[in-house]
Amino acid sequence: MLLRLALRRKTLKLTALATAIALAVAPTMALAQQNKGPPILRDTEAEQLLRDYTRPILRSAGLEKQNIQMVIINDSSFNAFVADGRRIFVNYGALMQSETPNQIIGVLAHETGHLAGGHLAKLREQLAQAQTQMIIAMLLGAGAMVAGARSGGGNNGLANAGAAAVAAPQEVVRRTLLSYQRQQEENADRAGVKFLTATGQSAKGMYDTFKRFTDESLFAARGADPYLMSHPMPADRVAALAEIARSSPYWDKKDDPALQMRHDMVRAKISAFMERPDTVYRRYPSSNNSLPARYARAISTYLHGDLRSALAQIDGLIQAQPNNAYFYELRGQALLEGGRPAEAIAPLRRAVQLSSNAPLIEMLLGQALVATNNNAYTDEAINILRAAVARESEAPIGYMQLAMAYGRKGDYAQADLASAQAAYLRGDSKTARELASRAKTRFAIGTPGWVKADDIVSARPLPGQKNN
Repeated sequence: MLLRLALRRKTLKLTALATAIALAVAPTMALAQQNKGPPILRDTEAEQLLRDYTRPILRSAGLEKQNIQMVIINDSSFNAFVADGRRIFVNYGALMQSETPNQIIGVLAHETGHLAGGHLAKLREQLAQAQTQMIIAMLLGAGAMVAGARSGGGNNGLANAGAAAVAAPQEVVRRTLLSYQRQQEENADRAGVKFLTATGQSAKGMYDTFKRFTDESLFAARGADPYLMSHPMPADRVAALAEIARSSPYWDKKDDPALQMRHDMVRAKISAFMERPDTVYRRYPSSNNSLPARYARAISTYLHGDLRSALAQIDGLIQAQPNNAYFYELRGQALLEGGRPAEAIAPLRRAVQLSSNAPLIEMLLGQALVATNNNAYTDEAINILRAAVARESEAPIGYMQLAMAYGRKGDYAQADLASAQAAYLRGDSKTARELASRAKTRFAIGTPGWVKADDIVSARPLPGQKNN
């Protein structure tokens, strides 16, 4: 599987970064019976859309050069938050429930307000340097503690598990996730509206989203973000937001139709990968001939075993938009997972080209090259995968495929090193050290490969990693 949502044997598209976090979120819907699923969802199309949404806002906030990353969480609830000053976390549910780009952009503007306001200035240095799975482990642990406490003592196991998950970084969690003050939220609201106005965008979506949550009393209490409050958002805060939002000259400005289409396409993709097929077909019935509906049905068709029909539908999408990288990516993915890797290579090459060498798509191409078992592709696979992991360093699947390619070439030192890197990113510290120790014996002392292997051997395990 690639590196997007690995939620079932065929769900490469939104494959996830694999971790071994004890409290990892289980895959949703029909996938709930499988093993615990990783909490992070990866998809080039969705991540690029979120980056495009945040780029002008970050520029307005003076944060454009801070390399703020967008991280999509495997959770169907509406939530977004910042936790370490360099990442904005967004539940896939926030994308699904935002009917317009402006609604999710407003939320992202609010979170940028937290970053620009220095609300995380006292965050511990190790959290700022931590990998994504460490942060998720702490968030999930804090959530388990809250859930256990709310059960009135009837779920002590959950509360204890949460306490264990956050024991080491307890003070960090307390200060960054459980201690936001209302004033900080109001300041973030004001800053968000300011950024939206400066970029010529409406704050109506931001107001509508917060107002809806207040009306439905959907704000729950974890403190790090308004979506996690323990009580409904105060009416006076909504009123204050309405006042400043309506004062913007762009209050009635609508989203660009092209942006709305991209938004609808991502929502269709998420629905197809994350929801049951009957739910997908209710959302996107065959009578709906829009491009997003056709996209959702094509994905759902291939996921549930009808490759011939899926390919016909995907070819129809490509005919409608011949320069859409994600349609070629989907075709390649369907062929690869359908046991036809050689045929997957051509559409994946085209997807890489059209996406300007997106590393997640490069990894899928590298996987197809390796899966052909054709030694003629080995060097190409290594070159592509090395370039991909250099730009996407938290992707276990890239290192796994690289290890296979090196092994096929007989370069066992590099194969062991890549396997060790994949194990470390999966959270298996014990296996990572064992493989890295073996790699050290294969490299000359002091060479770059030996140094990388030694770093893994010496690295302390992240919270939640297997250490024995």
